Amino acid sequence: MSITTTTASEKLRANLQRVLVALVDLHVMGKQAHWNVTGRGFRDLHLQLDELVDVAREQSDVVAERMRALQVVPDGRTETVAATTDLSPYPADLVSVGDTVETIVERIAQATAVAREVHDDVDAEDPTTADLLHAIIADLEKQAWMISSENREV
Repeated sequence: MSITTTTASEKLRANLQRVLVALVDLHVMGKQAHWNVTGRGFRDLHLQLDELVDVAREQSDVVAERMRALQVVPDGRTETVAATTDLSPYPADLVSVGDTVETIVERIAQATAVAREVHDDVDAEDPTTADLLHAIIADLEKQAWMISSENREV
């Protein structure tokens, strides 16, 4: 029995690598925010950030495993992520709850933008992989909504 495998083009490889890097970076930023958020509302946001970290970590695994299924070697090494991320750096110091919300929601938006930017090219080559991007975008947008609600007043 012969198994047919799909091999990604260089363009698909590069697009998936961008998404992988954004998700790995978001995962690490989420932990940085989790450890260093301070102020009123700390505990709720502290716990919510762990949910974001779980989503980013799980989705990065989905992307990396899809890359392997397409005969691509994913690169999530710290030096690769640091050198190629599309996300803005996260502050190194303690950050207030309000500023953490704004900063991390902005980083979620940046990661979501990467998935949206590559979507059409990915869909043209591999609609199955584009479906994975849909789930990533939905998960990230849900996290952005939930976290941003911490700063909203009715």
